[in-house]
Amino acid sequence: MDRKLTLKLDEDVIQQAKIYAASQNRSISGLVEGYLKSLVSQNDSGNENEEIKISPFVKSMTSRTMIPADLDPKEEYRKHLMEKYR
Repeated sequence: MDRKLTLKLDEDVIQQAKIYAASQNRSISGLVEGYLKSLVSQNDSGNENEEIKISPFVKSMTSRTMIPADLDPKEEYRKHLMEKYR
């Protein structure tokens, strides 16, 4: 049974994904589903120690933003709301 899933992605990543999906005659949903299935199937096969191979296209879509280890998401969201409704 198919269900809807909403993802929040960088606009550049979305545009690149649309172009790639069109060139492969696939939908973005199909690409994401295929990628997630490959992750799950690798995990189910008992090869947790084996490194997952990520295609160059997927690597090119990363934002390369480093998230600090001490980041408190709740505090950041609180700050965002305080600024938004100030």
